[in-house]
Amino acid sequence: MYDRIKGFRDFYPPEMAARRETIDTVESVARRYGFREIETPALESAEMYADKSGEEILEELYVFEDRGGREVALTPELTPTVARMAVARQQALTKPVKWFSTRPFWRYEQVQQGRFREFYQTNVDIFGSAEPTADAEVLAVAADALTGLGLDSGDFEFRVSHRDILGGLLAAFEGEVDTRAAVRAVDKREKVEPDEYAALLTDAGLSAGQVDQFDELLATPEDRLDELVAFAGTDRVEAAVGNLQRVLAAATDLGVRDSCSLSLTTARGLDYYTGVVFECFDSTGEVSRSVFGGGRYDDLIEGFGGQSTPAVGVAPGYATLSLLCQRAGVWPEEAIETDYYVLQVGETRETAARIARDLRARGHVVESDVSGRSFGAQLDYADSINAETVVIVGERDLADGEVTLKQMESGDQTQVPVGSFPGDHERPTFDDFA
Repeated sequence: MYDRIKGFRDFYPPEMAARRETIDTVESVARRYGFREIETPALESAEMYADKSGEEILEELYVFEDRGGREVALTPELTPTVARMAVARQQALTKPVKWFSTRPFWRYEQVQQGRFREFYQTNVDIFGSAEPTADAEVLAVAADALTGLGLDSGDFEFRVSHRDILGGLLAAFEGEVDTRAAVRAVDKREKVEPDEYAALLTDAGLSAGQVDQFDELLATPEDRLDELVAFAGTDRVEAAVGNLQRVLAAATDLGVRDSCSLSLTTARGLDYYTGVVFECFDSTGEVSRSVFGGGRYDDLIEGFGGQSTPAVGVAPGYATLSLLCQRAGVWPEEAIETDYYVLQVGETRETAARIARDLRARGHVVESDVSGRSFGAQLDYADSINAETVVIVGERDLADGEVTLKQMESGDQTQVPVGSFPGDHERPTFDDFA
């Protein structure tokens, strides 16, 4: 017997039914906003990730040499891939480009709550607009997806920040500060002990006093952001603060401002983020990891050899999203559903098959016997698959020109003329003929 590989999961039909309903909800919201579905490969050049995030990122990925001698990686995220795709068709694409995709990703990292080595996300991206409305729209897609799943706006919060505010503040300190390392330290702030966090910042070039001062600046409330502009004294921070305020104003227009809060300690660890960044959390704190995140990455497409193209995106992850829905009591029921089971008794296959075909043509989920079971065994099976209605096609009934409809929940049944079933009924049930 073989064991499942650590960090990978199996989804049996009841679990998959709940996951499918969740994915369908998220994707339907993206479609309503005009996002178009794409499909992307599972393998990319490992160099693509090393160039954009540093060679150290390869230690967290599934990297190997293929038979052609190429170093490739199982895709750990979608953003570099969609940037590559945008570059390949940049002249033909009408902007703004609005894409979404649902698929698995892989990272070789420590398995913990809401984090696996194979994980699933729906990525939603806009290319070609630098307007704050674009940032607000991806926030709105995410918020509408959450409420579409049955969550209340009070169940979650978007923690919003701006990478240029962080970078601009760090640049204002005396001495040589490794901004990239410092931003990564901020991204780990809630995941490590305070002493370790301080050590990461000192390793990045801040003195102990500057670490304390920087942490105080990150706690600046939204109504005092002008103090950050005054501290830095640069156009960079002033422009970043203004951009952040405009994004939050646009979020108000799109109805999601109440779910947004300023959080300058939200940094997003990936280096390609350039502007507004955000993460979504369970407002109760019971689910400790972020449900999803995103932000603006205006330089990535140009870095891939394309024209300068602003971009922003968000990626809901289903591992933590399921935890949030379960905590709030809105996770879909993990159960399979069957509309009809056509039960065959005796030599009635031709009629039973015709009824099953007619019901399936109306879009219903229909099962029938494929194992030569007895009457009782078929009825037990129909119950096990949560069949709503059983259509009993028996030799005696057919001799009288009838079939029997059985409502499984109540056990009630009635005879129906075989020529009238399913007839003109779109979804015929016991109640239509009782």
